[in-house]
Amino acid sequence: MDGVLVIDKPRGPTSHDVVARMRRILGERRIGHTGTLDPLATGVLPLAIGRATRLARFMSAGEKGYDAVITLGVTTDTCDGEGRVIDRVSPPAWPSLVEVERALDAFRGTFLQQPPAFSAKKIGGRRSYALARDGTPADLPAPVSVTTHAVIVHALEGDRLALGLSCSAGFYVRSLAHDLGVLLGVGAHLSELRRTRSGDYTLADALPLDSAERDPEAAAAAVIPLSRVLPGLVRLVLTDEGVKRAAHGRDLGPADFEAGGRAAAPRLTSGHARLVDHRGELVGIAEPARVAGLLHPLVILV
Repeated sequence: MDGVLVIDKPRGPTSHDVVARMRRILGERRIGHTGTLDPLATGVLPLAIGRATRLARFMSAGEKGYDAVITLGVTTDTCDGEGRVIDRVSPPAWPSLVEVERALDAFRGTFLQQPPAFSAKKIGGRRSYALARDGTPADLPAPVSVTTHAVIVHALEGDRLALGLSCSAGFYVRSLAHDLGVLLGVGAHLSELRRTRSGDYTLADALPLDSAERDPEAAAAAVIPLSRVLPGLVRLVLTDEGVKRAAHGRDLGPADFEAGGRAAAPRLTSGHARLVDHRGELVGIAEPARVAGLLHPLVILV
C-alpha cells in the first residue's frame, strides 16, 4: 500500500499514537506522519504510507492553516492548556479588539519565533520537551524564522480570543499565544487548536480517526495514490528512456522528457518537480542539477 491517508485527528492522542493505530488498522508497518500535532490539537494529519514515506519531507514543508482559541490572563509552562499554571491575572478590563489587532501586527509577515521549551526541537542531541520534563536546566531552543500569511481575528469575548492563521511549516501557535499575552501584558496560553490545512490537504480530505478504526476497508480506499501526491509541484513526463535514466540516478536533460516537458525542465532553477511516466505514475522527485539545464533525480520510487 503506497500513498497518503489524511486523518482528522481527535483531541487526546499524539501524532505517534495515530501512526501506531493506523499501522494496526491497515496492516502496514511503513507509516509516518508529515507534521506533528500536539495531543491538545485536532484536525488535518497527513500520513505517508509505504513508498510515500520517502516523500514525507516534501509534504512536511507545506504551509499550514489553523483555527485557534487563546485564553488571556493565564500563563502555563507549556504555553497551552495541558501545562502547569505559572501565572494568573484578572485585569480591570480585558484588551480591546484594537489593542489585540495592534499587538498581532508583531506576528504578521516574517519574524524570529522562540519555540517553547516543551517542543520537539533538539538541544544537545535531546528533545527540548524531554529536557523540560526531566527538569534539566537547559537553554531554550534557538529562535527560528517563521512566516504568517494571514492572522485573522474571528472573535474576541473577554478573555477568549479566536484566530484563524495561515503560516509556514515550523510555526508554533503555542508560542504565538504566549508571546501575544506578553505583549498585551496579561499573559495567555493556547486553549484550543484545530489544523484546517497541511500543505495540499484540508479537512475536506480528512477521514476521522474513529471512522478509520470502525471501517478499515474504507480507510484503505481513502488512501490517495502516489500519482496524486504533491500536486503543487511541477509535473514532468519522462520518456521510457528518461525513466530508465532516472531509475539509475542519472541527470536528466530535455531529451529525457516528453514534448511538453522539454522546454519546462531546463527552466526549473529552484525547488522540486514530480517525475512521472507516460501512464502518470510517479517515478520520483527531481531538483536542478549542478549543470544548468539538467535535473537530478533526488528521490526515486521505482
